[in-house]
Amino acid sequence: MDSGDCNGVRPRMRTIPEMPAFSDLKSPIVMEGSQAEELQGIGDHINNNGKMELEYVISKKLQLKMKAEHLRSDLIRRFDNHVSELVDSLIEESISLEPAPVLANFSPPMSDKERSKLRTIRPPHGEGKQFVNRRSLLDELFEVNHIRTIYHMFIALLILFILSTLVVDFIDEGRLVLDFDLLVYVFGQFPLVVCTWICMCLSASLVPFMLFQTWAQSQCDSSSHPRLGSLLYGSAFLLYQAVGLGFLPTYVAVSNSLPPASCFIVILEQVRLMMKTHSFVRENVPRVLSGTKEKNNSGPLVPHINQYLYFLFAPTLIYRDKYPRNPVIRWGYVATKLLQVLGCLFYAYYVFVRLCIPQFRSISLQLFDLRTLVLCVFNSILPGALVLFLAFFAFLHCWLNAFAEMLRFADRMFYKDWWNSTSFANYYRTWNVVVHDWLYYYVYRDFLWMSGMRFRAAAMFFVFTMSAVVHEYILAICFGFFYPVLFCLFMCFGMMFNFILHDRRRGPIWNIIMWTSLFLGQGVIICLYSQEWYAQRYCPITEPSFLELLKPRSWSCHLHKDSMVESQGM
Repeated sequence: MDSGDCNGVRPRMRTIPEMPAFSDLKSPIVMEGSQAEELQGIGDHINNNGKMELEYVISKKLQLKMKAEHLRSDLIRRFDNHVSELVDSLIEESISLEPAPVLANFSPPMSDKERSKLRTIRPPHGEGKQFVNRRSLLDELFEVNHIRTIYHMFIALLILFILSTLVVDFIDEGRLVLDFDLLVYVFGQFPLVVCTWICMCLSASLVPFMLFQTWAQSQCDSSSHPRLGSLLYGSAFLLYQAVGLGFLPTYVAVSNSLPPASCFIVILEQVRLMMKTHSFVRENVPRVLSGTKEKNNSGPLVPHINQYLYFLFAPTLIYRDKYPRNPVIRWGYVATKLLQVLGCLFYAYYVFVRLCIPQFRSISLQLFDLRTLVLCVFNSILPGALVLFLAFFAFLHCWLNAFAEMLRFADRMFYKDWWNSTSFANYYRTWNVVVHDWLYYYVYRDFLWMSGMRFRAAAMFFVFTMSAVVHEYILAICFGFFYPVLFCLFMCFGMMFNFILHDRRRGPIWNIIMWTSLFLGQGVIICLYSQEWYAQRYCPITEPSFLELLKPRSWSCHLHKDSMVESQGM
């Protein structure tokens, strides 16, 4: 805002209590700069000519009123955004300005009372993620024709994939039929998946809420042993997390040998519900404990069951009693997003059919050496990059926006501009905001709170380890073998790049380095997991042992192939 605007704002702010409401057209309107001069010109014109049409004056006043209201709403919105960003930066800066821990030989011993006081400190309720009404970034960018052209280019590439498949099938086999055997296979046993999902959702809708409500009532009744009751209910909740949401869905997936896509649905829903129930308990337990300590409190603030059920299906992992809501549901928008998800699914199918399967069928039976590995990685960069874009667009943009629209959930910031990142630290924060918020508030900040706001490096390492373990668990269960490629990349290169390519790295060269590393990592993941997938099929283990299950089959599959050829020759 220029100096003229500032000079116009100061006297208005000093007379805010006496300012008339904008709804009264007969009252004087306080305006800034050019708007006041424009109205003054109208008055001069009336005085000079002596007469002017009343409609013209009213229309000009209405225009100026609309401009003033728009300016006021824009200033309030910008002020709220700046305040939220300032508060977040101050919190992080205050943590970084904590005094460094003194060596044990020079640190004064803490008394039992001080240790007990440190353990009873609780983060103030209400500090955390603030939900506001905002659109997804791609929805705003797609309104620009230049950005929407990129979306059109991907559609054109999908059309070329379909045409190339038809042409190859016609030349090689003399038929013009689109075969979707791969999709039918990966989504096999779908009725079992639906039944498992329904059971998981029903149990997650009832068991955690009933346990929490019963515990909260016991705290309100002032029982003689509140800690014992909290221990029992807490143990029951952890048992449900471990068995009801942890063991049983995994057992169903493994015992029935669910194919990859069907298994991904079950395991990802398992992880999502476990994170949701933890967030519900984590957000409400401190509120009940603080409420029971107040003498005038009539009872604990237990959320309603409808609030909990809405949270279970809302596209967020942070529990709140209320979220910003849109007034209506745009069913055309929902249909568009679901069709885009379906299009991404077929897109991924053609990527694997045209770029991955022909390559890995032959590579998996070759000698696993450095030459084969290098060629495989660089041939996998293009399909790996396409799979990365498709997974982001299909899930983080289309799927979450479709559910948000159906639930009228107004905060659509599921991701930020991760593609502009010049550091991996910023990429981790902006790629998947939904999961990052859960890790930040319930893992990173709680770890710092339990450690007395110390050991930031240990807290970050714990977050990386937890995320890597969960990702590798999902891939191991869904693929049916243990091959910790993603875990090693995440813990080694991911941790290293997080400290080397930090937030102080600026400039386009660092964005190029980030993209190069990201594409190369996707190539490694696609190459090694695809090789191991085919090796598991070509060289099955007859008498599996624990060490044989841990050893990748792609390292020795060519030996089994040679022995099979020799036995057939004999």
